[in-house]
Amino acid sequence: MPSRGRRLPDSAVPTWLGADSGWSSAAGRGEGVCAVAADGSALVLLEGVNKSFGDHHVLHDIDLAVQPGEVVVVIGPSGSGKSTLCRCINRLETIESGTIAIDGVPLPAEGKELARLRADVGMVFQSFNLFAHKSVLDNITLGPLKARGTSRAEAERRARELLDRVGLADKADAMPAQLSGGQQQRVAIARALAMDPKVLLFDEPTSALDPEMINEVLEVMTGLARDGMTMVVVTHEMGFARSAAQRVVFMADGRIVEVASPADFFTRPQSDRAKDFLSKILSH
Repeated sequence: MPSRGRRLPDSAVPTWLGADSGWSSAAGRGEGVCAVAADGSALVLLEGVNKSFGDHHVLHDIDLAVQPGEVVVVIGPSGSGKSTLCRCINRLETIESGTIAIDGVPLPAEGKELARLRADVGMVFQSFNLFAHKSVLDNITLGPLKARGTSRAEAERRARELLDRVGLADKADAMPAQLSGGQQQRVAIARALAMDPKVLLFDEPTSALDPEMINEVLEVMTGLARDGMTMVVVTHEMGFARSAAQRVVFMADGRIVEVASPADFFTRPQSDRAKDFLSKILSH
């Protein structure tokens, strides 16, 4: 969490502030999987996306479509490219090739157009990234005030409504340091929702939490899924993937190896890589 008076690094700044089912599925055999909507109705669409860090090729020819109202959970071993994929969707990471579009609009490279599009793509990080020197209420209202031009009265009304939704109606005047990790993450979710995004991205939102705090965050996320929020969730929480996802995307070695419904993926995985992964995580 940033200390008082220090600038957040670009990777930690909420995306609205800026740093400057029709789908096909198959089990992969090392070449990756196509998971693109056939009818062009995708809210989030990635085609042929490649990303490298130096000589390390972290995303290989990623094709993925997310439909309006769909919850897609991305799972896989550490280092498989899950978080990088999530961060590329709103250009916190740039890509070398391919295209990414949000609601039919290609992701701009930079500038005001990128900032406007990012306002439609909420992101919840694993480390909360609340502004330590601002109250809970101010953390939530900052985006609508700065990026949407919302009146303060309306921004505060909406913020209090969202705090009630995430079970923190009595914490509006608290400072982040006065909250538990689970409470801070729920505030971060409320902050993302305050922008009325078209899609929410979650990058391992429970990985920094103590075990007893995980459920309170997952309950909020499950409620959002039930209410029809479009979500892309990178997580190690297999219970959430089973209960809330419409589709599970399994990644390994920078590729989408398998795409399936939770029922099919967890009971009848098709690829050897997915079978090996599940045998390790579900045996404990």
